[in-house]
Amino acid sequence: MPQDMHKKAADQHDQAAKTHRTAAEHHAKGDHGNAQQHAANAQAQSKTAHEHSTQAHGKSQQQK
Repeated sequence: MPQDMHKKAADQHDQAAKTHRTAAEHHAKGDHGNAQQHAANAQAQSKTAHEHSTQAHGKSQQQK
């Protein structure tokens, strides 16, 4: 079960990173409105990823 939780956390981190890169691309093009929206989405995804990581870590520690 913790492996599934770790995979879910990793997937969330990957998605957040992709969204951060998209925000950076929009900033580079001068499209600051879309960049800000993508950055806000990335921040929310990063928070969710962190929460999943914390939960997975906790479950892993309980199994030791």
